[in-house]
Amino acid sequence: MSNIPAELMYTEEHEWISLEENRGKVGITDHAQDSLGDVVYVELPEVGDKIVKGEAFGSVESVKAASDLYAPVSGTVLEINEALNDGPELVNKSPYDDGWMIVVEVEDESELEDLLTPEEYEEQVEGE
Repeated sequence: MSNIPAELMYTEEHEWISLEENRGKVGITDHAQDSLGDVVYVELPEVGDKIVKGEAFGSVESVKAASDLYAPVSGTVLEINEALNDGPELVNKSPYDDGWMIVVEVEDESELEDLLTPEEYEEQVEGE
């Protein structure tokens, strides 16, 4: 079974977001990194870029495939995980901790209502 932390919210496209006030830290789930295989490159937006809920904000390339990253919420990118430039494998080793991708200032907290709970995400993963 995939590791699905209870304190996070999820997208159907296998991104997660954790919130601290209006700052959301975003990455891909354990299930996603496992499906992708060894991550070799992560393309992320620039600090200050706007991202839009449901639209691609970057991509992950693995030995198997390239996959877009979809924004769980709309907002402004406050930070990117520079460690992924030299160590994209952190996404595989630690998708919820060291392998996070961006921190975004959440514009509209009502968008969070569309995200999946850990239980809903687990059901989706089991159904795939």
